[in-house]
Amino acid sequence: MPRRRGLTGEDREIWSRVARTATPLHPALKQPVPVLAPKPAPEPALRAADSFVPQPFRLGQTARPLRALTESLGLSPAERLDQHPLRMDPKTHRKMRQGKLRPEARLDLHGMTLAEAHPELMRFILSTQAAGKRLVLVITGKGRGDHGPLPTRPGALRHHVPIWLHQAPLAGVVQQVQGAHRSHGGEGAYYVYLRR
Repeated sequence: MPRRRGLTGEDREIWSRVARTATPLHPALKQPVPVLAPKPAPEPALRAADSFVPQPFRLGQTARPLRALTESLGLSPAERLDQHPLRMDPKTHRKMRQGKLRPEARLDLHGMTLAEAHPELMRFILSTQAAGKRLVLVITGKGRGDHGPLPTRPGALRHHVPIWLHQAPLAGVVQQVQGAHRSHGGEGAYYVYLRR
């Protein structure tokens, strides 16, 4: 239960009644008991959901392309990874980014659904870490370039794999995730540096 600050109006009224009937310990120091007036209830704050006003849409109107929408909303998965703090040796990280380190194992998730890829990724990462390997390559592919009538996220695996790698149980064994160098797949692959 959240802790409240201050008294409610009902609490203030009860306290005033009790305080008037109490006998002071030191009658010489008796002071009049102040009557506490109830505070007015604050006006409810406007939530962000209440202030959202959808834009009108007419039948037959062309929607914005998904690529423009995702670019306007933020960064690509690789750019988001660059914003994570560096948790490994900077010299090794630079070599990894430049494609100078050779991955010790690789997992190709091409053609898999999200439901198939997630357990396969967990099995691969946990088994390679148990085998003592440090750098592995996870290939997701870049995603389809065609956009049909229904909006779909291009490269669902490309989007979800970094998220999965930063969640339990993989977060405990993964030290760093970095977009791969173009010699190892570029935007369609990730280097995963594992803890010892």
